Amino acid sequence: MKDITKILVPFDLTTTTDSALHYAANFVNLDESIEILLIHTSDASDEASYEKKVKDKVEYIKKEYPYFKGSIRWVITTGDIVQNILETQKEYLADLIIMGTKGAESDQAVTNTSKLVLEADCPVIAIPEGTKEFELKKIALVLGKNEIEDATVLEILLNIARRFHAEVHVLTICNEDGTYGYSAIDEKNETTLEYYLENFYSHHTFQENTDIEKGIFDYINDKEIDLLAILPRNHSKKTKPSEGRLTQLLTLHTSVPLLTID
Repeated sequence: MKDITKILVPFDLTTTTDSALHYAANFVNLDESIEILLIHTSDASDEASYEKKVKDKVEYIKKEYPYFKGSIRWVITTGDIVQNILETQKEYLADLIIMGTKGAESDQAVTNTSKLVLEADCPVIAIPEGTKEFELKKIALVLGKNEIEDATVLEILLNIARRFHAEVHVLTICNEDGTYGYSAIDEKNETTLEYYLENFYSHHTFQENTDIEKGIFDYINDKEIDLLAILPRNHSKKTKPSEGRLTQLLTLHTSVPLLTID
């Protein structure tokens, strides 16, 4: 299983990105092997002032989290925010992106974070603005009726569950007539989940709801889930790729951190 050694955090000194940095610091905790790489996209004129501000922020984080043993450095870029994040992730071989999100009430809205989660070729955790308490004891993985195409991507979920001794719930929302949980695909997925998530896999729940998004958020609230996870299918190779609509909606509306696994 690949270890997490580098976390990329888009940062611009706003409260939204501040939430992401605090989450990342808690995530790293005592692990000296993990580096946080802050990326800031700016116009050339504010580079010097940003350098001073980010240095102050790094010192503040180290004082606020005396148990934080990782390292922090930063890069400054210009141009398109999402494209810069994608290129920096590949250049520095970041294993995980943690990015803040303001969300949006409109289903038609497109934010930088909702674009990034679909375009990135690595896992992304979207942190809703205002997230303060760090808790990671219950994870809910949303799974559809399709076969898990690349089971190895579940290794990041196992890594996180193992790091925080978290239990992983698996949730399938049944929004169409039919039998769920007993097909050959369901059986294969179950075997995959048991193998890749080991003893951190708790159970698989099938719930009926014509509104998939509402069904997911109802489950999160009812079970007090700390981290929501989803396997976007917009990069599928064996089956027709989806447009990633559900992933975008969850990114826009989630009240808990959302892990997109790719």
